[in-house]
Amino acid sequence: MKLGKSDLVYRELGYCNLKNNFRILNKRVCFGSNMRWKKAGIQFTLKALKSEPVLEEKRSGFGTISKTVDGVKLFVGLPLDAVSYNCNSMNRARAIAAGLKALKLLGVEGVELPVWWGIVEKDAMGKYDWSSYLAIAQMVQKVGLKLHVTLCFHGSKIPHIPLPKWVSRIAESQPSIFFKDRSGQHYKQCLSLAVDNLPVLGGKTPVEVYQSFCESFKSSFSPFMGSTITGISMGLGPDGELRYPSHHQLTGDTKTQGIGEFQCYDENMLSFLKQHAEASGNPLWGLGGPHDAPTYDQPLHSNNFFKDEGSWESAYGDFFLSWYANQLLTHGDSLLSLAASTFGDSGVEVYGKMPLMHSWYGTRSHPSELTAGFYNTANQDGYEPVAKMFARNSCKMIIPGMDLSDANQSNETHSSPELFLAQIMKSCKNHGVKVSGQNISESGAPGVFEQIKKNLLRDKVLNLFTYHRMGAYFFSPEHFPSFTEFVRSLNQPELHSDDLPSEEEVLADSAIISQESSVSMQAA
Repeated sequence: MKLGKSDLVYRELGYCNLKNNFRILNKRVCFGSNMRWKKAGIQFTLKALKSEPVLEEKRSGFGTISKTVDGVKLFVGLPLDAVSYNCNSMNRARAIAAGLKALKLLGVEGVELPVWWGIVEKDAMGKYDWSSYLAIAQMVQKVGLKLHVTLCFHGSKIPHIPLPKWVSRIAESQPSIFFKDRSGQHYKQCLSLAVDNLPVLGGKTPVEVYQSFCESFKSSFSPFMGSTITGISMGLGPDGELRYPSHHQLTGDTKTQGIGEFQCYDENMLSFLKQHAEASGNPLWGLGGPHDAPTYDQPLHSNNFFKDEGSWESAYGDFFLSWYANQLLTHGDSLLSLAASTFGDSGVEVYGKMPLMHSWYGTRSHPSELTAGFYNTANQDGYEPVAKMFARNSCKMIIPGMDLSDANQSNETHSSPELFLAQIMKSCKNHGVKVSGQNISESGAPGVFEQIKKNLLRDKVLNLFTYHRMGAYFFSPEHFPSFTEFVRSLNQPELHSDDLPSEEEVLADSAIISQESSVSMQAA
């Protein structure tokens, strides 16, 4: 047969038509101008040869074997600003194209793409521009990668991607559509969950607007759904996570991370709190949030609420924390239900993201979790109802922080990311919810990739891991070789020793990928 020019594609061996440059790296054979011969021939074991004819035009991209650890698929996040806010055009298109090829050659399953509400529906309600995101989807499909889409109904400061302009204009006269803290400051990067079902957006509710956005996405991307696009994450709050914006005021130079602040002071949240208090027979409990709770950057013991035997353990504390957490749970249930019903027949899996609130986890009150909206303390498991809600909507849960270990945390904040992750993943296992992991840092520091692999094997509930994110540093000599070794270390079908390239070839090929992708990223 004519390797590289055959009309048949051999799936298990990863053959594909690359015309005059048949090039498959890392445990595959390379053909083309850069070919290096170490042996006088090519040998394949019969047991590895299992062929199936496939029409060539039905298969695009490079032929590789995806890397997995016990079925966990590996994705890499594309840049947050893959599409420009200013002109709705693809940023660094050449660099992204080079990066996609590099990832495919490494054996990565796919990439994750943030899709921003503030870009697509920027100027007017119901006026959508998907053009640049469609171009990226086509690029991903051409390379042969899978695509996980994150629908972002929040804004971002870095890079600068605000909410839609028409939403901001409404907020000028109705600031109550945003969360408000005790000092009166509004959080303008996402809408308050209290307005989910109120007609505050030109006569429509936010849930109705989100649903129209999702339906437009489904229609526009129908050629990719279930084939290239295999997963969709539904934005649930600040940074896309299911939480209140309780920590947005923390300063970067704060040595001891504060416990956050309750976000229940916009007029709609206060109205709901008042109704709940009156219904419970304690109207005075509905006048506002806890008066003895610390502010954003204050430590645990600066006020009485979160201390041992503090107000959080009183009847009032239980009343408020239950209500506060239930408001968040209802919000999450509403949006995940919307996503599940919209995309349920599209052949994709639906995800929702949880926050990483591991600071102060070693205390009895777990204050960072309480202010974020999770009633999880030494006396109560706050993640069982969350996992149950995900299971009810047949959604998978994204959990960040798979690269963090307790050994590298500050003792001052009693932080324990490992115990935090273990508790959430146990709840997911109890309710049959599959977990998708993410990392927080891309530094590639010693032990990071080992910690990720450790978590990938935990409790057998993970089915996907997304590494964040592609960029100039990702492909730099300081980072990319470590990532390459991490990918190579993941399990894959074994090949005969004669099919394996030499160590020198593997290192040279990795260097070529790193150099080409890094140069393209920086040049763009």
